[in-house]
Amino acid sequence: MGTITEILERAQQRAKEMDLPYEGALLPAEALTLLQKAPGAKLVDVRSRAEWDWVGRIPGAVEIEWQVYPGMRANPDFLTYLSSQVDTEALVMFICRTGGRSHQAAATATQAGYLDCYNILEGFEGDKDATGHRGAKGGWKAVGLPWVQG
Repeated sequence: MGTITEILERAQQRAKEMDLPYEGALLPAEALTLLQKAPGAKLVDVRSRAEWDWVGRIPGAVEIEWQVYPGMRANPDFLTYLSSQVDTEALVMFICRTGGRSHQAAATATQAGYLDCYNILEGFEGDKDATGHRGAKGGWKAVGLPWVQG
């Protein structure tokens, strides 16, 4: 997997290649390594309460809905909750189901003054497989990283 520095350099290179408005893009296993080894690193799960409860949770993650369930309306208090739980100078990694909402959250946090934001590519469940199901093709769960049933 590499050192913290090597992981961050790869993630920052991906961000440059993808023209992302935040610091970097991580693969799920890289994010777990950073969560375990980088001092003060935070993982922010921006999925909905329903997803946490029914699909699964990541132990130790800060849970802040990007969109409020039901109805999936934008959470007007997202930055308030984030600022009460995550320091603006922390290495902060965002995850959602497949990487879309977490991309938006990382961009918004960066605009709000967070200095070290990363999106977790593939998200918690990854892409749909040939049968239309998630959780087996890419993502946190499929690569066997720690999670618990909601």
